[in-house]
Amino acid sequence: MTLTLQDRELGPPELGFIRQLILDHPDWSRWRLSRVLCQLWNWRNAAGQLKDMASRTLLLRLQERGHIQLPPRRQTPANRMRQTRVAPLTWDGEDIAASLGDLGSLQITEVSRERSQRQQVAAALSQFHYLGFGGAVGENLQYTVRDDQARLLACLVFGSAAWKCQGRDEFIGWSIQQRRSNLSLLTNNTRFLILPWVMVPHLASWVLGSVTRRLSADWQSKYGHPIQLVETFVEQERFTGTTYRAANWLRVGQTTGRTRQDRTRTIQAPVKDIYLYPLHRKFRQRLCA
Repeated sequence: MTLTLQDRELGPPELGFIRQLILDHPDWSRWRLSRVLCQLWNWRNAAGQLKDMASRTLLLRLQERGHIQLPPRRQTPANRMRQTRVAPLTWDGEDIAASLGDLGSLQITEVSRERSQRQQVAAALSQFHYLGFGGAVGENLQYTVRDDQARLLACLVFGSAAWKCQGRDEFIGWSIQQRRSNLSLLTNNTRFLILPWVMVPHLASWVLGSVTRRLSADWQSKYGHPIQLVETFVEQERFTGTTYRAANWLRVGQTTGRTRQDRTRTIQAPVKDIYLYPLHRKFRQRLCA
């Protein structure tokens, strides 16, 4: 029997190796097991970083299927997205009503590795974005947009792409195996916020255009691989997608109103329009390789 989990094939030798590792080190925590497994397999991303999150997920799935027995959890938690509590900030809130040209030189900064700016992004999204924000996990980039007085105007977060999306997958034309191999070359614009007191026509589409022009290079710098295609999902009952269309994103369909947890087809979720933005002319060739 061979399993495929986290893009790795696990047969009897690999499963036996993991079981023996657990038996030989009963005092190890789950965190240490996952780290050591990454090191022993030399399981790294393109930037050379250990794929610790993938290893932890693999071990949990093996336990769920009855293949291994992990040591008891030493800490509770588990879900960063639900447990993270973002401290609110006090904002100036003074109206910024101007034309795009009147704002002067705008500064776009990728801040995912800068704690203080990351906290400000989290606070802004938690307080003013309709979905809130519990933090980003996995590969992600976070951007701030400021004016020449260093006032925060907007912020964006890009994270993991959806595992499956019919409209997107048909647009790309890739196979299941190609999607499994190349999904990391996609990213999802999970959050985009213009602060509520910022009233600047055309700012949103300008920001999208400016960020997408540098997105792949920034991803390459942080994670060691480029991005070929960006996706986002726009809730139909709330938004019309005007900003994305103005920035030349392509609407390729809509979601079915189900979530990835909806195995019984009973969970109702808002229907969303699917928008895509290719970052390279040969994106299909690269994603279908």
